[in-house]
Amino acid sequence: MQKYCYNNLGEFLKGWQKNKRYFALLKLVAQLSKLFSENNVPYLDYRLAENLFCRCYQALNDARSCTAYDARIASVGIGIKTFILGNNDSSVEKIAEFNKLKKVLDGFRGIDLARKLGEYRNDRMRFANDAFGVNESQYHIVGRKEGLLRIFNCPYEEINLSKIHLTKDDGTSVCFNDEENEYSFNISKSVLMKRFNVESDFVDVPVEIVEDPLQLLELFFAEQEKHVFERKQPKRGVDYVILPLYSSRNGEVPKRSGLNQWNASGRPRHEDEVYIPVPISIHREFPDFFPKRDCPFSLSLPDGKVLSAKICEDNGKALMSNPNRELGHWLLRDVLKKKPWTLVTLDDFNRYGFDSICVEKLHRVNSNWEQEYKIYFVETGEDFKHFMQM
Repeated sequence: MQKYCYNNLGEFLKGWQKNKRYFALLKLVAQLSKLFSENNVPYLDYRLAENLFCRCYQALNDARSCTAYDARIASVGIGIKTFILGNNDSSVEKIAEFNKLKKVLDGFRGIDLARKLGEYRNDRMRFANDAFGVNESQYHIVGRKEGLLRIFNCPYEEINLSKIHLTKDDGTSVCFNDEENEYSFNISKSVLMKRFNVESDFVDVPVEIVEDPLQLLELFFAEQEKHVFERKQPKRGVDYVILPLYSSRNGEVPKRSGLNQWNASGRPRHEDEVYIPVPISIHREFPDFFPKRDCPFSLSLPDGKVLSAKICEDNGKALMSNPNRELGHWLLRDVLKKKPWTLVTLDDFNRYGFDSICVEKLHRVNSNWEQEYKIYFVETGEDFKHFMQM
């Protein structure tokens, strides 16, 4: 994804139209309008408009924390709005609520009320500027018309108190302008409105509303479920194998091999010398799962530690770490909490709820061009279920 980084308002206004991904995403969600409305004008939730803008322009989302701005790019405060445009390409929209100041505002009428509203509006902007480090501001508008989205930017300015002119005062609302913008105030609701007009620099995004968006979503989720199902069906011998830590002959842990290799007769051995048994049937059924004997590979443990490992001994019967004692120390001391020179038994596995190792092949190589694997503890009979939940 291309990143769009702007240091000031001028850079944003110069480059905002190049963000094709933004327009494509707006079009996509607008096509699903009939999920929410039967209107022929595309529907777009204002929160979604804010989130799409912030995601596509790498803007900070201040919609829930700032009283004046919805987003910030560098030190630029941005008010984001979406609304239906009238035939004259304009609309009067809410820009502030003053419910908690209603008792104060009820004491003013006419031009005095208009000026007081301007003071309060400007105070909120200045507070936001100081609190969030904003020194420039702009409105970003997603206007909606039948068959299209008309996207544009317009100035986000303080109200010029010295140039306020009253245009209407009928007891229910006050309308005024400051020679740059038109405002109206609904007295009963304490809501300040502003007229937004489409600027000359705009982008039109044609929208063909999908007639049955639910059917489209059903197809989408069916496809998603298919892929999820496919991803959750690892193939034994290709993506993973299960290595029992006990003997298939008697169901017990061998006393002189495997995790008790340190107890084997012959030469003196280190207390952490072990290996994970690899049944010969694994090599016969899945000859390409592991690298060849003595060829090193990367083995990630459940705690994230990565060991160098290899297949060793006759018939490739042992999965060992290099050095060997690293795997043994982790298994015997860290996992099973065994004291040195103490045999591992089936009771140890029963205590901790596992008796096998699942080895996952990650189908990638590390920086040393070694195949990467990962291991998990599993219980025989539940091994595939456990693997599915990883």
